[in-house]
Amino acid sequence: MNNQAINQSRLWDSLMEMAKIGATEKGGCCRLALTDIDKQGRDLFISWCVEAGCSIHIDKMGNIFARREGRDANAAAIGTGSHLDTQPTGGKFDGIYGCLAGLEVIRSLNEQNITTNRPIEVSVWTNEEGSRFAPAMVSSGVYSGKFDLDYAHQQTDSEGITIGEALNAIGYMGDEEVGNRNLHKFFELHIEQGPVLEQEEKQVGIVTGVLGMRWYDVTLEGTSAHAGPTPMSYRKDALYAATQVFSELYQIAEAGEAGSARCTVGELNIIKGSRNVIPGEVTFTLDLRHAELAGLADLEDKAQQVIAKVAESTGVTIKLNNIWDSPPLAFNADCVAAVAKAVENSGLTYQRLVSGAGHDAVNISTVVPTSMIFIPSIGGISHNEAEYSSPDQVGDGCQILFDLLVNEANT
Repeated sequence: MNNQAINQSRLWDSLMEMAKIGATEKGGCCRLALTDIDKQGRDLFISWCVEAGCSIHIDKMGNIFARREGRDANAAAIGTGSHLDTQPTGGKFDGIYGCLAGLEVIRSLNEQNITTNRPIEVSVWTNEEGSRFAPAMVSSGVYSGKFDLDYAHQQTDSEGITIGEALNAIGYMGDEEVGNRNLHKFFELHIEQGPVLEQEEKQVGIVTGVLGMRWYDVTLEGTSAHAGPTPMSYRKDALYAATQVFSELYQIAEAGEAGSARCTVGELNIIKGSRNVIPGEVTFTLDLRHAELAGLADLEDKAQQVIAKVAESTGVTIKLNNIWDSPPLAFNADCVAAVAKAVENSGLTYQRLVSGAGHDAVNISTVVPTSMIFIPSIGGISHNEAEYSSPDQVGDGCQILFDLLVNEANT
């Protein structure tokens, strides 16, 4: 292990202090993007970064960049970071771990009087989760050129509030143009959010890529009618049709090759539902994922076939609207090798794997060489208040990040 060590206790204490902001009754966190609670978390993070001597830069998507200068002020920085926002019933580690681990690297460098050649920047990306505003990862998407700034500012939440309005409301509409940070490489540290590392008894994950994913909004329109007088054979029941779609799509995903196919219905809404009324309109979200682009396209084709068949058999009209598309990704080979070197030097056990979840690193990788590091999630649980990684696991990942960033910032 490197003699230049991070302070594991301080990192853990910072995670627990941040977890108080938006704390839920069951021990998790609810910090939806650009809410007053999110502002509190942002303000605390910035105060810590300022105390650590960082300069703060905020762009027009509210992305935060905390910069520690290097010897060469003109050199492109080594970037790290993640996000502060959570799911409505999220945990203490998803996203925020990567931000606070980056801060801990800077704090440890300061304590040990280490000056790197390149600057180091820790970023907080706005609305990674997509739980308040769709699509997910929208701000890193603007940074990478995937989304237009005006398009992103106009996206609304369930109450019709736009991202632009929310940024102004909490005072995080920055002046800096999005995408103007001078980054040399970017590394994101994150909890795995799945069971692989724990099941394989590995301490660290070297992330080689990310599953491709497509999100859809689906609307089914049948006919509302009285539950009593309407015989089953005469009904156009939108909810019944939806259950047929769910059943077939889940079976298709379960039978997918190499076990990388994923199908998830995360939201289901009966429009103007009533106990004794046949559902006339139903909406749901559909999340399809696969490691290969051809496999993802095949999943989409099969979904369309299932929808057409169910629509015909039930008499219900079904509309499928693709709202987000993120193709399968392989991270930069040199960055993956740099992570592997730091992990191997740590003496920790490891496994190479593909992330099943999307991360801001996916978007950043299209404009800056990028890769990721995972630590285990206990029970494979995430997007859940019970989400947990131990202090030692948290410390292990941060130490690897420290060694990696110091090496890359001096190369």
